Amino acid sequence: MLNSIVSENVNSLLSLGGILFAFIVTIVATGKLGKYLPKDAGREFAHNGKLSAGKPRGAGIIFVLAFAAAAVLFVPVKAEGLIYVILTVVSMVTGFLDDASEKPWGEFKKGFLDLCVAVLVAQTYLKYNPNVIKLALFQMEFEIPKLLFAVMIVILVWVSVNVTNCSDGVDGLSGTLTIITLVSIYTLYRVLGTGADFAFPVLLFVMCILGYLWHNATPSFLLMGDAGSRAMGLFISIAILKTGSPLLYIPVALVLILDGGLGLIKLTLIRLFKIRIMTNITLPFHDHVRKKWGWSNTQTVFRFAIVQIVLSMAAVYGIR
Repeated sequence: MLNSIVSENVNSLLSLGGILFAFIVTIVATGKLGKYLPKDAGREFAHNGKLSAGKPRGAGIIFVLAFAAAAVLFVPVKAEGLIYVILTVVSMVTGFLDDASEKPWGEFKKGFLDLCVAVLVAQTYLKYNPNVIKLALFQMEFEIPKLLFAVMIVILVWVSVNVTNCSDGVDGLSGTLTIITLVSIYTLYRVLGTGADFAFPVLLFVMCILGYLWHNATPSFLLMGDAGSRAMGLFISIAILKTGSPLLYIPVALVLILDGGLGLIKLTLIRLFKIRIMTNITLPFHDHVRKKWGWSNTQTVFRFAIVQIVLSMAAVYGIR
């Protein structure tokens, strides 16, 4: 909003103000308001899950609303971007209501809400962008029928939301991995020459997660809950779509995909086909490395982050 009423020569200064606003507001608001959030009961089946009992949960409501405020104030008003901000807030709200509920929401209820948001993302993207997928590594592109493209977007959104949600279980892990993924996507915008209208919102979202991690670093003061993880997953899916090469989601978010996705695959095979695989692996994988390999929380976050940085650098270098 403010960006639309100032001259070009102060836009960079205003952008700097937006970055500082997003970071500082998130830190201050989280520190002041965190104590009013619902309290975590401790995850019964997670490794050391009970250590989280009593901590404020649902802090995603704070950093997502800080992002929304920064986006409205400092990003030029465009319908597409505004819709994405609103959908990110909607995803956060559904997660927060689950965080605040005495009885956790059922999978079908959350799945239906994810589907609704994913359909709206698909409709919005296809309204403002061509139905073309680029294979950046091979310098190729294909026009995809809109209906098929819409289905692919829905799948991407659902996967991104759920694997990011499942990766949330170690102080700082999902937030750190999300930051690496989003910075990688921002770099891809520059390399590919795409996503110019969404690059700054990506930076603002990163700043808000950093503000949250100020309080969530081990030992954490509070937890993001579904309010944060589901919103982060949705935002990642939108950000990668804006590169024009959505298949790059795989390398730039591979650690999130493997950490959260293996458990989803295992559960799906058991429930639908009575097939049991990976029986000797504790899932999500961040629980396995802590329980079976003896990694500390800090080692888990750093090593997962290192692996994702290497993968992201390889992906960016491969298309330079």
